[in-house]
Formats: sequence, C-alpha cells, structure tokens
Amino acid sequence: MNNHDKTPVTVIGLGLMGQALASAFLRAGHPTTVWNRTASKAERLVADGAKAAATATDAIAASPLVVVCVTDYTAARDLLDPADGWDGRVLVNLTSGTADQARAMAAWADERGATYLDGAIMAAPDVIGGDALIVYSGPRDAYDAHEGTLSSLGSGTRHLGDDHAVTAFHEMAVLSLMWNMLNGFLHGAALLKAAGVDAASYVPIAAQGIGTVSAWLPGYARSVDDGEYPVLDSTLDGHLAAMRHLVEASESLGVSAELPALVKDLAERAVGAGHGEGGYAVLVEQFAKP
Repeated sequence: MNNHDKTPVTVIGLGLMGQALASAFLRAGHPTTVWNRTASKAERLVADGAKAAATATDAIAASPLVVVCVTDYTAARDLLDPADGWDGRVLVNLTSGTADQARAMAAWADERGATYLDGAIMAAPDVIGGDALIVYSGPRDAYDAHEGTLSSLGSGTRHLGDDHAVTAFHEMAVLSLMWNMLNGFLHGAALLKAAGVDAASYVPIAAQGIGTVSAWLPGYARSVDDGEYPVLDSTLDGHLAAMRHLVEASESLGVSAELPALVKDLAERAVGAGHGEGGYAVLVEQFAKP
C-alpha cells in the first residue's frame, strides 16, 4: 500500500509526545501534517517527510483526522478556538484532563461540525508506535473509521465506550495504580537502604512480587464487581498483622511510616466494620467513601 492509500493525518502540538505521535504516523506511511506555535519544533519531522502547516486552520484543512496533544485542555482550547474548518473532521484529543473537560470538548467540537474522540496515552513517548496502550472513547463509528490509522500509534489501541469521559476516568485510575506502585517500591527501597541494602538488588525481587500481585487482579476485579470478598490470598486480619509489622520496621529504621500507616488505618476501619475474616478486596469499600 502506498502513501496515497493511507489516511492523511494532522498532529497539533509538537512536544515530546506530539513529536512521537507524528513520527509514528510517518513510519506507518500516513501523509502527516504538523503544526506548533513554535515552528522550529517541526523541523525534524519535516526532514522525515512531514508537511508543516503555516497556521492551525491550514493544519486542520489538510487532513480528515486531526490529533491534538498538548499540556492541558486550556492549552488545547487556546490553540483550537481561533481555528476554522472543522466541519466533517474527526478530532482526537490525546491531552490529559478530567472527565468534565472531555465532555465540554465534545460539545465544543459538535458545535463546529466535528466528531470528537477523547483519548488517553498510557505509555511513554519512546514506545509510541510499538506496544503502547492508547485508549479512546466517543462515537464508535468514528473510532472504527480510523482504527487502522490510530493503531499506528500503538498495538494496544482500544475503544472503551461512547461516553467521552470514560478515557479520563481510566487515565486517572491508571495514574493511581502507577503512583501507588512506584511509591511502594520507593518506600521499600528507602527501608532497605536504611538497612544497608542497595536498591538495585531489590529490583528483581520487586519485579517478581509485582508479577505475583498482577496475577491476583482478575479475582480481585470479580470481588469488586460482585460486591463479595472471599479470601483469595489471605484474610484481611492476616494482611493487617503484616501491615503493623511494616510500620514497626519502618519506624525502627528511621524511615517514614506514613504510607504503610495510611494503609493500616484503612484496613483497621474495615476490620472494625466486621470484615477481618474476608478478603483484602473489601478495602475497595473504604476507598469508595468520601
């Protein structure tokens, strides 16, 4: 298939992620138009075969599919509000933001005759075009029409639903997972460092532990969806005893116990509510409270 058979695409916003997106489209053979307020950011992409538009309006006119990736929704609106020529275009916004902002952007696009897909990138720039996970929500027919083009950005491309807010909720959920996982690793590394153990030696053990916990997730998800919390690995009472040990170990080494103490407090509340003999997934009820 030559480039004439490939859907033309426009990328607006050429930060690290925007450049990675445009490069992936180029590698996949899509005629790619780029635009950024700082024109010099397009130079490398132009050298690789992209076309630099003079204005945002020109960039929109160049392609039926317009992908935007900038700092936040305010920046996106600052760039897009003055532009014309949206009628019939599909706007894919890969800018991080809230569910309310996604719905507002969908209404904005509809007023201008464009179809809106909200997206969330669950990957770093260096894996765009490879095994990157990028999720989308909005009208399914618009996603289906451009799925082949969007799959150029990553093998993990998927549609989550017609509600434009769904991607934002998933993005926040993944951020919670990421930070909690990284904070757990860093707390453990601080504890080991205080005991004279280097973090590098901890990595293979931590990675195996993450794999073990990952294998538990389908069972935990069933518990959450069913609202029933059978014991899958240990009772909450058993987990709570270990949490107390972690708090004590942290304090004895002079390491902050704030993170394990927070988790311990949540578990103690659940035990106090009569869930000690149940499974750990019952803590979802604590997280679900204001």
